[in-house]
Amino acid sequence: MSDTTIRRPIKWLSASDTNVGVVRKINEDSVFSKPEINMWAVADGMGGHEAGNIASSMIVSALDELEEKQHLTESVNSVENKIIDVNERLLEYSEIMLEGRIVGSTVVILFIKGRVGVCMWAGDSRLYRYRSNNLKQMTVDHSHVAELLKQGSITAEEAENHPESNVITRAVGTCENIFVDIDIFDVEAGDVFLLCSDGLYNSVSDENIISCLRDDVDETVSNLISTSLDNEAADNVSVIVVKGTHNINS
Repeated sequence: MSDTTIRRPIKWLSASDTNVGVVRKINEDSVFSKPEINMWAVADGMGGHEAGNIASSMIVSALDELEEKQHLTESVNSVENKIIDVNERLLEYSEIMLEGRIVGSTVVILFIKGRVGVCMWAGDSRLYRYRSNNLKQMTVDHSHVAELLKQGSITAEEAENHPESNVITRAVGTCENIFVDIDIFDVEAGDVFLLCSDGLYNSVSDENIISCLRDDVDETVSNLISTSLDNEAADNVSVIVVKGTHNINS
């Protein structure tokens, strides 16, 4: 029986790594990988003096408490509730421990149920999909530069080196109400998903990303981190690669 009459299940292979980069002294990024429930996330903390590390770690710890849900809506709601809870706890931590100083984290989350992928995010950590030799950014940055670009105030070329490229407009822990963007899309065998912090895409070109994504997941992650370090990544670099393949045992 061929795939045209029955769609075989997709097995998702993944690998991840995070690196402090060549400028920062502390790694405030955190990565989350739970392939048993097909869920992955990258969180990029901010606040300095290890406060950002606390913020990103708190998100990862909260996601690790999640269990697989039967229905897609339940999964989305459970993830969103965890992010809302972390947002409240970070605001409380800021008041008690940091005298109100901002501590927060971006986050991008991917989870897959059957033939459906869901991305949830806040901030400028990104999800890309590589399919049919085409790299597509699945997220829209919550950043000042992205807003200027959307308004047509600057060009794509000007956005690349804009002096306010590090100004984000949304993150977990920075305001009383957190709004998490959600996108739902189809997934196919052969799809490769890349979750990353801005330390990667600010130091590695799309062309280099594509060339790395053609390797297996472990080599892809290693090569992306190495390339970012060779290019003197000015920020922490976090990478998760998820690749779909037909389960040969099905």
